[in-house]
Amino acid sequence: MTGTRVVLIDRPGGPEVLRLDEREAGEPGPGEVLLRHTAIGVNFIDVQHRSGRYPLPSYPAPIGFEAAAVVERLGEGVDALRVGDRVAYGAPPPGSYADRRCLPATLLVPVPDNVGDEMAASLLNKGITAHYLLHATRPVSPGETILVHAAAGGVGSLLCQWAAAKGARVIGTVGSAGKIPVAVKNGCAFVINYTEEDFAERVRAITGGAGVPAVFDSVGRSTFEGSLRCIADRGLLVSFGTASGAIPPLDLFRLNQMGSLFVTSPAFVTHTKGREQLLSRAAAVFAAVASGTLRLDPPRVYPLEQAAAAHRDMQDRSVLGVAVLRPA
Repeated sequence: MTGTRVVLIDRPGGPEVLRLDEREAGEPGPGEVLLRHTAIGVNFIDVQHRSGRYPLPSYPAPIGFEAAAVVERLGEGVDALRVGDRVAYGAPPPGSYADRRCLPATLLVPVPDNVGDEMAASLLNKGITAHYLLHATRPVSPGETILVHAAAGGVGSLLCQWAAAKGARVIGTVGSAGKIPVAVKNGCAFVINYTEEDFAERVRAITGGAGVPAVFDSVGRSTFEGSLRCIADRGLLVSFGTASGAIPPLDLFRLNQMGSLFVTSPAFVTHTKGREQLLSRAAAVFAAVASGTLRLDPPRVYPLEQAAAAHRDMQDRSVLGVAVLRPA
């Protein structure tokens, strides 16, 4: 048997509930592989699992959805991978905050040679999310003006870059003045600090009163009402995160009154069902990196045992871009 360190929570709570434990990684069963993690992605959904916003089925519970790894052992029936292959994953079940773990081989995607471990660990979940948002949930067209909240954050950075590359005019919002240059670098034609001005009024001014046909909102409670006020008639609000808290109940008739608006809340798992869909979206993300369409600054790196510090910094929104944990 092979030992591993793993980050667990015994109950929902603040960053202090994260604790490091040692246990056996187990042996890969049929269709599984044993992975040695080389870098571990930190996502806001991890914070929401830890806090209880998205409760886990039972406790103590591991957390984390994303990592880059090397295949160490193969279970029975695994023939598409070899020991030593570099792979990555970015989906349930939780448990990536560990040195090693076993996972079904069908959840893994090969990592190209031109993509480093830390990039792979911080890119796959966010990149696939950006891909389905812009290519399935609400495809954007050249010349369109869209609004992207958290334009200096993990998914927001990729959304802005990809949408700008597709020819869209991107209005981005940020929560502090220091993030404005990052949003500009990500391709935003306009950047709004929503802590200092009413972003809905500014969006209407930029668009000559018309509003935008699509808003991509990962912030949630603090931006939801303003997002609705930004949208042009028959436009769409794409709500894909609640970093500031849960969105209050909505009277659907308000969408009628505000211009026959649409609201959707797309999920990662429904856009990566089936091996073919997962691989095709991952391939599109890696191709966008290779072409220079998507660029990631080096992530902020924390040792695995400092997962709590990574969560605190993410909740404080002091992390520009992405963060990763470094296993043993």
